[in-house]
Formats: sequence, structure tokens, C-alpha cells
Amino acid sequence: MDTHSIDTQNMKKAIYDFSDHLVQAMEIGNAFTPKNMFNDIQNIVVAGMGGSAIGGDVCQALLSDELKVPIFVNRNYTLPNWVNEKTLVICSSYSGNTEETLSAYEDAKGKGAHLCGISTGGTLTENLTADNYDVIITTSGLQPRAALAFSVVPMLYLLKGQGLISDSIFEDMSKTVELLHNQRNYYAAENADNPTYTLAKSIYTTLPIIYGTSATTSVAALRLKGQFCENADMLAYHNELPEMNHNEIVGWENNADLFKHISVLWLTDSNDNDRVKLRQEITKRIIEVKNKNQYIVSVEGSSERIRLLHMIHFGDWVSYWCAIFHGTDPSPVEPIMQLKAELS
Repeated sequence: MDTHSIDTQNMKKAIYDFSDHLVQAMEIGNAFTPKNMFNDIQNIVVAGMGGSAIGGDVCQALLSDELKVPIFVNRNYTLPNWVNEKTLVICSSYSGNTEETLSAYEDAKGKGAHLCGISTGGTLTENLTADNYDVIITTSGLQPRAALAFSVVPMLYLLKGQGLISDSIFEDMSKTVELLHNQRNYYAAENADNPTYTLAKSIYTTLPIIYGTSATTSVAALRLKGQFCENADMLAYHNELPEMNHNEIVGWENNADLFKHISVLWLTDSNDNDRVKLRQEITKRIIEVKNKNQYIVSVEGSSERIRLLHMIHFGDWVSYWCAIFHGTDPSPVEPIMQLKAELS
């Protein structure tokens, strides 16, 4: 696998290794035995930011047909007032030093919630260990956004350890690994036969607006927006159907001179609701009057769960190739580092 000279930290390999990361994360999860068992959990909060928080969104989508209690992803310093002794709070911070997550940890303790966490170390791991809570320590050395497998999979094992989910998700994980092992050389190729490369070439000079059409593709749209921003240093936005039909569709009217600088990506799934499919077709036609730079993105997979992870992998590659077309190193996030330095 060739890497580019501008890719100084080898983000290409980090994306290429996603299926390997899933395997490694399952090995870490299989070695985990909970020391705390909590009864009567009525809701779950994932406290995290950025690349760690997206793991909660992905788990929520993966488990939508199985979990009997709701998952709420909390991206802030404090937790909702309804958090109590029947809430399981999963604190996820790849570095272990994310200030918002550390603050949420203390808030969760104050509200009497059950706690556990995922990290590579840092203050979060120290706090969880000192307070005798469960913590899964994952593989370090990656950008948090490139460590998605090490956020999602340990979270699944934490939930399994509490008896909240079955083993079925791990069967789909194994099938995902096999599928992505077969696809990654295809997506890593710098040629016109690679759909991630050709899509990136078509949109990298535009502002992408990404529309999801289901619970899974909406999460994939959120992920892709973040990857465009961090990997390719491009602004991007996302929304979902049917919600955008009730407001955003009207926004495609004024400032039409800007539309030629926008691309629209429709992330679709074969399991989309029939009415949503119809809405997407009609909405696409309405927007085409103003903007023909639209692309439908779908991926293969034998289940909706597998297709979600495949769609995320596909989008990660699109963001990578956009970075390469821009001549941008896809790893550094200098504005984030500047912000953290000034906050400190």
C-alpha cells in the first residue's frame, strides 16, 4: 500500500487497518470481565467528545433493534438532570484527558449514576481505577477519529457485561471484518476504478452537504461530516430525512450563486423506509433544479449493521482522498491543538 509524502503520520494506514482494529478491539473485549454488576439500568449515557463520542452514536444505531433502554450521547461538561442511580454512564475518552468528559465523570458521580469507561490511559483511567469502576484500556497511538473501532467495540462489551445485549452483534462484527478485508485494497487504490477516489475527485472543491435516509445512514452522515472537517480540512454539513423536508428543503432557494460550490451526498440503505425512499427521490429532483452536483452513496453488506460500518469505512476513504487532492496532510488538527493550548 503506497502512502503519500504529505501524509506524514500515515492516516491512510489507519483507515486501511479499520477491519484489523475491529479484530483487535474484539480481542480486548473478550478479555474483559466486569467487576461491577448493576441492576435495573433504565437508561445509558455515553459521555465523550469528537472521535470518542461518535462511538456512542454508532453503538446507538447498531443496537437500535436490540436494546430495551435508551442511549443518550452527551457532548458537554454536565449531564442531564434525569441522570440518577438507575443510569449507566460510559465515559469515553481516547486520551483519557478530555476536559468535558472528566467534568461529566464527576457530575455522574454526584448524581449517583453507575460508571464505567473506555480509554488508553490518562486521568480518566486513573479516576475510574481509583473509584473501583470498570475500565477497558484500549490500543493507543492513533488519532481519536481513527480509533473508532476501539471506541465502539469496547462499549459493546461493557453493555454485554451488564447483560444488556446478546452476542449477535459480534457475529455481525466478524462478517464486517471479512467484508472490509476484501474491500480495503479497492478503496486504497489511487485510480478511477475506486469509487471513493472518484467521488472525492468530484467533490473536493465543494462544500459537501450529506443527507442520511435512516438511523444508520444518519450516523454515517454525522461521521462523514466530521471526517471531511478533520481529515480534509473542509467544511461540511449533514442532515437527515424526513426532518430536512420540514425545514431545510426551503433553504434551497435564495443565494443560488453559492449552489455551484455545494455538492449533495445522499447516503442510502437498502432497508430504508419506503416513504423515505420516495421522499429522497422527490427531494433530489426538487434540488436538481438548483444543483445537479448530487451523488447517491450506498454500500453492500448482508445486514444493516454491517452496511453501517461499511458506509463509515467508505466515507473515511472519501475524506482521505479529498485531503490528498487538496495537498493537505490528513492527520494534523492544528486549530484544535491551538484551542486546547489556549484553554489550558
